[in-house]
Amino acid sequence: MSNGNMNLTLKVWRQSNSTAAGKMENYQLGGVSPDMSFLEMIDMLNEQIIRKGEDAIAFDHDCREGICGMCSMFINGEAHGPNRGVTTCQLHMRSFKDGDTIYIEPWRAEGFPVVKDLMVDRAAFDRIIQSGGFVSVNTSGRTMDANAIPIPKDDADKAFDAATCIGCGACVATCPNSSAMLFVSAKVSQFALLPQGHPERKERVLNMVKQMDEEGFGNCSNIGACEVQCPKNISIENIARMNREYLSASVKPEN
Repeated sequence: MSNGNMNLTLKVWRQSNSTAAGKMENYQLGGVSPDMSFLEMIDMLNEQIIRKGEDAIAFDHDCREGICGMCSMFINGEAHGPNRGVTTCQLHMRSFKDGDTIYIEPWRAEGFPVVKDLMVDRAAFDRIIQSGGFVSVNTSGRTMDANAIPIPKDDADKAFDAATCIGCGACVATCPNSSAMLFVSAKVSQFALLPQGHPERKERVLNMVKQMDEEGFGNCSNIGACEVQCPKNISIENIARMNREYLSASVKPEN
């Protein structure tokens, strides 16, 4: 197009609620600027849908800065779209071209039931965190300043790398087993690498893995797709670390 804008065919998953049967709906959208983010394009489509008196497409979004992990969509068969190391809100329409057909779907996993359209219920992740993804702190007034605890630079770097996980669920949606191992291992590693997390490290990994299994997520079979499509580039080294933590916590000392 002479002005650089694009005409697109959008095939979007529409599902009115968690029990209804869903289907792909076709939409034509013109005048899409390559400088738009993918979510701005969805906003533009919703304006067009609303003007027709129809129900807007429901989708999760919040910060639109790549921090919150809400903007989870499967775009042309890839979590968060074709680019690596970005969330959907950081994906720009310049990654597509005029005349493209784009398929847009929600996460597909037993642990993430569809709420409506592109929105899924990720409360399972919250329950996993509640089971042990935290550090209990003695607030008696005799607490030690965390900055006064010496930590090897390598351990601190690995802990911060794990802590960048935003809980978006791309790892689950990408894995053919719908495994949550990358998410859980990032949360376990974050504390296992720091002295503040050591007092509760055994019960933490046991409880979080138990809750993960109860939520219906599958197991890891080392395919590695989770690492490839994670928007924060969380390493599968964390899964190996969690497996070691779990084995160590499971072995009972001899009397």
